[in-house]
Amino acid sequence: METKVEKNIIDTAKKVLADESEAIKSLISTIGSEFEEVVNLILNSRGKVVLSGIGKSAIIAQKISATLNSTGQKAVFMHATDAVHGDLGIIDDEDVIVILSKSGNTPELKVLIPLIRRLPNKLVGMVSDLDSFLARNSDYVLNAHVDREACPMNLAPTTSTTVSLALGDALAVCLLEARGFTKRDFAKYHPGGSLGKKLYLKVSDIYPNNEVPIVKEEAGMEEVILEMTSKRLGTTAVINEEGHLTGIITDGDLRRKLREKVDVFSLKALDLMSRNPKVIRKDDFAVNALNLMQELSITQLVVAENQKVLGFVHLHDLLREGLV
Repeated sequence: METKVEKNIIDTAKKVLADESEAIKSLISTIGSEFEEVVNLILNSRGKVVLSGIGKSAIIAQKISATLNSTGQKAVFMHATDAVHGDLGIIDDEDVIVILSKSGNTPELKVLIPLIRRLPNKLVGMVSDLDSFLARNSDYVLNAHVDREACPMNLAPTTSTTVSLALGDALAVCLLEARGFTKRDFAKYHPGGSLGKKLYLKVSDIYPNNEVPIVKEEAGMEEVILEMTSKRLGTTAVINEEGHLTGIITDGDLRRKLREKVDVFSLKALDLMSRNPKVIRKDDFAVNALNLMQELSITQLVVAENQKVLGFVHLHDLLREGLV
């Protein structure tokens, strides 16, 4: 049975999400020529973007700075309070300065903004109050207007910070697209973790660590089993007299044949192998190997070029790399 407290929690949560999503939607109509001018200003600048703010706006400024850096735009965060105690030195003449504030009228900003106006830099205000000190003293204004916070007392920064964050994302993505930023570029800035590895790790980075079990088509089962077990992959490639890949034998193939009550030691590799095995090239991304294994429900792939066996890549290799 649902209690009143539980119902209030659910209703409140839904209302917060609804209020914040509506506030973001309302921004769509405000995106116009001035937003485009800010994008072009940053694109044409030979400097970096310096983001600043106070309180919760400072935290959002830090996040936007991180997003810009990870998508090809150099950016730094400068806390509005620390700026007047020496951190203004981080600003170079070609930098674009972006200050975030809901009210645009905080005492710290009224101290900082006149100091910035003495510099040759362009100032962009991301602000809710378009008649504020920040808005009036900015070269460009990004409209981050909100009617009220999701906080029932209309006090805690909630909707306003969400709107600023979304507007910062819009700015970052526009810059990303304008620069033709690619997955390869993204990988350069995200080398760590599974995300980075999916974007740069190749099969050639993995398969040389494994031994290469290979037998010829005429090899007997004793040789096949020794090759499969001694090289610890539970499989072996099969090649013809020209050295071309013609098949693969897995421990599953061997088990299935044993269940058929067949005298496996009377067979040759040619009799047991699965023909036309799936292969992957050494220059393919490792994540492509993973996708192919998952699609085919197999645990290993032969790495081959021009029908020549180079090695094997196993699901366990990809697990170790954190791709799964």
